[in-house]
Amino acid sequence: MKYSFAPHAEKELEDTEKYYDSIGEELGNRFRHEIEMTISRILKFPQGWQPLSNVVRRCRVNHFPYGLIYRVKSDDIRILAVMHLHREPKYWSDRT
Repeated sequence: MKYSFAPHAEKELEDTEKYYDSIGEELGNRFRHEIEMTISRILKFPQGWQPLSNVVRRCRVNHFPYGLIYRVKSDDIRILAVMHLHREPKYWSDRT
């Protein structure tokens, strides 16, 4: 199975990583590592995480207040948002 980021999600990832890097490079590296681990979990168990609709799911990122919002299509995972869990919970809904 393969995955890709929607353009908005890729921008959110970059912005969040820059934010954590500005606090400390190690924190930015930890955030990136946790994102990679979250993607690995999604690829292993694409249907295993919380459904938000019929086609969209969310997998939480360990140790950070973020979740990856994604859609499964046959053998492809499309990451729609890198969502902060405590801000505007439905802002990404037009990306499906």
